[in-house]
Amino acid sequence: MATKELNVEEKLRALYDLQLIDSRIDEIRNVRGELPLEVEDLEDEVAGLSTRLEKLKTDMESIEEQIKVKKSAIDEHKEAIKKYTAQQKEVRNNREFNSLTKEIEFQELEIQLAEKHIREMKASIEHKKEAITQSKERLEAKSTHLKHKKSELDAIMAETEKEEKFLTQKSEEFQAQIEERLLNAYKRIRSSVRNGLAVVSIERGASAGSFFTIPPQTQMEIASRKKIITDEHSGRILVDAALADEEREKMEQLFANI
Repeated sequence: MATKELNVEEKLRALYDLQLIDSRIDEIRNVRGELPLEVEDLEDEVAGLSTRLEKLKTDMESIEEQIKVKKSAIDEHKEAIKKYTAQQKEVRNNREFNSLTKEIEFQELEIQLAEKHIREMKASIEHKKEAITQSKERLEAKSTHLKHKKSELDAIMAETEKEEKFLTQKSEEFQAQIEERLLNAYKRIRSSVRNGLAVVSIERGASAGSFFTIPPQTQMEIASRKKIITDEHSGRILVDAALADEEREKMEQLFANI
């Protein structure tokens, strides 16, 4: 649908109304501040700690299974030693006796090696237990912090969500009234200035928030509302104080009814 052709004054009013609405949205979002990002970071951190905790538990269970295997192997080696020791009593010559002795020594070495591995794995389990305790404490602390931050964010969202949704819709409605070239200029100026003010009124002979005086002739041109005039210092679109007061009063009534 084609944009309705507005005269200059109507364009200025629509632009200033859009500015008031967008500034109100900015205020709402500023109230939330960094909270959404804080909540997101905390959620990532909690997820990471949960994953680490599960991995530590899985690793510990795996080590405990390996210890069982080693203990079972030790029992098998001991049974083999008993068998070879019994066989030594029945040998007929030194060669057979020495061969069995070597088997017994080999089984004893295997037992020593398995016991060494068990000691190392038990030390690893103790280390992982300590890491699990620390991870649980951190996870609990971060989860509690996340709960508080989410509660804080939810409370703010509950207060402002309806208003922001309404204002966003109104912003889109006013944008639809403004010709594309002028709207693009508004967006460009708004994105380039720190406070997001692309349209400002004249206050005490200067554009709002500026110390640079606007020449009387230019002020008269702005008040005549015959053409779009920008501040030569900041690039902002200028409107006269009377128009600004009228539109502010209109928008305050709109905001009050939300």
